[in-house]
Amino acid sequence: MKERTRLIIGAVAAVLLSILLTFSGFLYSFDKLVSDSLYQRKSIPNDNIKIIAIDEATIARFGDPSAWTREIPASLVEVLDKDLENAPAVIAFDMLYVTEEDEEKDNAFAEACEKYGNVVTGVNVVYRDKLTVGSDGSLNVDSQNVAMVEYPYDALKSASDYGFVNTYIDKDQFIRTSGVEANYQGETIDSLDMAVWKKYAKSSGTEVVKPKTTSSGIFYFKYTGNSGSYSVISMADVLDGKIDSRAFKNSICYVGAYAPGMGDSFNAAIQHGKQMYGVEIHANILQALMTGQTAVPANRYIYGIVVALVVLLFYILLSRTKIITSTIILIAALIGDGLIGRFLYDRGIVVAVIDFAVVAVLIYVYYLVSGYLIEIIKKRQIISAFKKYVAPQVVDEISKSGDFEINLGGQKRHIAVLFVDIRGFTPMSEGLQPEEVVDILNEYLALTTKCIFQNGGTLDKYIGDATMAVFNSPFNLDDYIFRAVCTAWDIAAGSAELEQKLQEKFGRTISYGIGVNCGDAVVGNIGCDFRMDYTAIGDTVNTAARLESNAKAGQILISDAVYEAVKDRVKVTEIGAIPLKGKSKEVLVYQVNEINR
Repeated sequence: MKERTRLIIGAVAAVLLSILLTFSGFLYSFDKLVSDSLYQRKSIPNDNIKIIAIDEATIARFGDPSAWTREIPASLVEVLDKDLENAPAVIAFDMLYVTEEDEEKDNAFAEACEKYGNVVTGVNVVYRDKLTVGSDGSLNVDSQNVAMVEYPYDALKSASDYGFVNTYIDKDQFIRTSGVEANYQGETIDSLDMAVWKKYAKSSGTEVVKPKTTSSGIFYFKYTGNSGSYSVISMADVLDGKIDSRAFKNSICYVGAYAPGMGDSFNAAIQHGKQMYGVEIHANILQALMTGQTAVPANRYIYGIVVALVVLLFYILLSRTKIITSTIILIAALIGDGLIGRFLYDRGIVVAVIDFAVVAVLIYVYYLVSGYLIEIIKKRQIISAFKKYVAPQVVDEISKSGDFEINLGGQKRHIAVLFVDIRGFTPMSEGLQPEEVVDILNEYLALTTKCIFQNGGTLDKYIGDATMAVFNSPFNLDDYIFRAVCTAWDIAAGSAELEQKLQEKFGRTISYGIGVNCGDAVVGNIGCDFRMDYTAIGDTVNTAARLESNAKAGQILISDAVYEAVKDRVKVTEIGAIPLKGKSKEVLVYQVNEINR
């Protein structure tokens, strides 16, 4: 895969994935889990908001709340409001009093509410999806269509304010949103918490500012604290007169279920793993409304475009940096994503923090994996190229262990060098077609290369009809001098068969001359920065070339240095000291007649 292709594929995939995640909501539950940990932070609860709990002590004292007459809530209102100087500003019942039961006791409750004028009771709004037709003829489903409202019984409805107590449970079964109002048959019904706030604002002379909401009338709210954050007082203690009335002066008192088994506990976004009673959730919603700690989702289209552009920028940055820098960029991006999400939420805008984070991590993984694959491909290409010069089994072994190092420039190494040349090639080629000459040359070079590789040598180069090979370079090779001699012997043995084949095919025969020498040489990358060869140079190489040029057809000549290294395993004929072109001193030369492997 080319680098440019990899970049384009990755960029397109990253942008499309970010758009898909933004608009599909595929990671909604995971995003909310992360968002809750970022957005829902404990703060200081409002001391004026108190919870009068129908707790286990209250149930033990007065029995099952479902069997209570309206005399008990009436008594609670009377106890709280009897000291008018220290009376609560609002008493809010997170309970439904819908049906008429005992007329006398029902009226007693209604009369107490009307007498003091500071009570808000609950209603239940029944929603039912409704199919609507838009102005453009499109069909839409109105999920906020109010089909029915369960009001307090008539006497209580006229004696108290009221608001709906419905909970807004998110898709992941957690509560993090609420509503402001509902419309039914021309009447606007406030939520319980809006109704409470309005009554409290009227009492305290403060202003009510409705929060921004979605088109469905929904808003996100920030919790103030976990269960138990607000002051919780047992209803039994209040009714028994155990609580000083001054504790409720100008306060907001929510009255509601606060015991297991009453069916009024929910998953709260601020405390995963433990449910919160509904009355406490109302207290949190009220404080969020009063302090402006509400938010609405960002425009989906604008947010999608912004995320796609940021993802593209992030991808470009990663593609231009090294792995360590990329890791730092990723960590910084993830931290920045969370901080920006928190910053926007505090200013009333909800964004999905996990979408960018997931795409960023996937880009990082893609960057690493694709880079790794490219390196593997490059390594294989290099190995494949080396196999054209070095025995394949040597390359395979080295690629497994990774135990090799080739220095740029040159380094001094002790090597064995072999030269082999076709004898009489030029006159022979004059009598053949060019294609035939190439075929003969390829057959012979294939033989020499095969023999070199079989013995672990490195093919240095082809020089016309000659072949140069080195042993113990670029990798360390055991018994490399003897391997060089064995290579020469294998070429000689293969030449006999090749000569017969060429005689039958072209009516021509060829022979060879081989020279082998050993000693120190400079090996490495020789050339310039834009064109170089990995080769060996020096007197050792020159001597090997001179030996080959002095060899007669079918003769293998080795130097005295080579003979001393392998004399126990070869049979030779001493040629004697001969002068070699370019050398001031004669060289003692031997002809190889036989080898013992």
